[in-house]
Amino acid sequence: MQIVFFFALFLVVVPKVLGQAPKKIIVEHSDFADVNQVEIPDAFLLTGNVRVNHDGVVLTCNKAYYFQKENYIKAFGNVQLVQGDTLFLNSKYAEYSGNVKKAFATGDAVMSSPEATLVTDTINFDRNTQEVFYKTKGTITNLQNTLVSKSGKYFVPQKKFQFLTEVTITNPTYVIKSNHLDYYSNSGHSYLLGPSTITSKANYIYTEKGFYDTKKNKAHFLNKSYIKYDDRIIRGDSLYYDRNKEFATASRNVKITDSINRGIIKGHYAEMYKKKDSLFVTKRAVAINFVENDSVYIHGKKLMVTGKEGNRIIRAFNNVRFFKKDMSGKCDSIHSSSKIALTKLIGKPILWNGQSQITGDIMHLIGNNTTQKLDSLKVLNNTFLVSKDTLGTGYNQIKGHNLLGKLIEGKLHDVDIIKNTEVIYYMRNDAKELIGINKNKSSKINILFNKNEVDEITFFKQVDGDLFPEKDLPENDRKLKGFIWREEERILSKDDIFPPEENQDNEKIAKQAKAQKDKKNVPMKVRKETLDYDK
Repeated sequence: MQIVFFFALFLVVVPKVLGQAPKKIIVEHSDFADVNQVEIPDAFLLTGNVRVNHDGVVLTCNKAYYFQKENYIKAFGNVQLVQGDTLFLNSKYAEYSGNVKKAFATGDAVMSSPEATLVTDTINFDRNTQEVFYKTKGTITNLQNTLVSKSGKYFVPQKKFQFLTEVTITNPTYVIKSNHLDYYSNSGHSYLLGPSTITSKANYIYTEKGFYDTKKNKAHFLNKSYIKYDDRIIRGDSLYYDRNKEFATASRNVKITDSINRGIIKGHYAEMYKKKDSLFVTKRAVAINFVENDSVYIHGKKLMVTGKEGNRIIRAFNNVRFFKKDMSGKCDSIHSSSKIALTKLIGKPILWNGQSQITGDIMHLIGNNTTQKLDSLKVLNNTFLVSKDTLGTGYNQIKGHNLLGKLIEGKLHDVDIIKNTEVIYYMRNDAKELIGINKNKSSKINILFNKNEVDEITFFKQVDGDLFPEKDLPENDRKLKGFIWREEERILSKDDIFPPEENQDNEKIAKQAKAQKDKKNVPMKVRKETLDYDK
């Protein structure tokens, strides 16, 4: 028997809600209907292909108890609640109140939308706010990802899932874990709003505030974020990441750590191409390498690192400055190869080692890959070595074509200056009394240093020269052609490697970083591309 209920016959007085009486639940179909005041007082028992409608929501099930006075229904067996084409709620059992427009579903509960499906034990749906929430373990699936959480909420109009407890997003390429995440099922956009990790074969990412597009694999991370590769960690106040290209950029307070080569690169802007093994850093860029239990600081307007471990090249461009204990220098550019342990100082290089100032057209610092120490120094063309006479006002000067020097513990120890050499040297006895000024020319000179001072000079194939009493050598003859003493340019600390304009920019960036840090608790703004995704 088929009974169709038209509830005009069962009108009751219902309290008004927000100034308007709630609409009544309408039973559109049921194979059978009955009343049992003993077992189910004040309820209609509906069985067989039950279909009810309330203000645009359709509920179907095998069996239902309809409480007309309360405007309330309990549904059993193959329950489905449908809201237009935006939401489908299936379960073994459900309850729905027409007065407050809230639904409760349990028993293999499944919520489906065009973009995603949620499977959990119990689901609540508030039609007033268009929010779905659950407090039992749930699994959400869509085309790209699977999300598992202990609890969550779904905002129907925004197509947004919100998780305030542990949630895991599993993608074929990576896994995201967070304790606070907003996920937009239509766009695949994820907003990470607390300590979160993204793990893949390519890298490991940590952030405390970030955005991740799971469809395009593009991301933006803030707040204590970093990307960890096999041998490098890149940090910055702001990180952009493209997984498809394995490309990342970092801005403000950038720090890149090389765990294998014991090196650090800092700056305020960086680009990293993982597939090409290349790195570019600018804005107060500095490379810090650990050599001989000491740190070498290299600054240039631009720093580039290319090549895999064992064949890595560091390049620095434009106004390059470097500092190491007992050694510092300047040049136009630097090219350093880890494979052959060779660092080239190119373009007007000047080097200070101990008390010596060394110039030439090109300089090579040569290391030893076995001992991981600087081994020797080469200066090619127009070599000029100057040191100040320690007890007087004069300058010891050695000039020649090329210089070959042996370094011990980072200090010059044994030096050969070859071809067309010239010397002006202040000779003193053991009592440090001036004997005279040695001025001569030869084909080659060998110098032995002791405690950063000239200890012994040997001349080979001396062509011309003599030892002059100080009073017999005029001032204008005490300097070789091309002599320039550049003491005021000497780099005395790691802070001296930065020019004044970059220090000023650094202060501005520090203020910006502090302002950003003060906003760390401000929620991440939802992007326009997220809000307009379906428009």
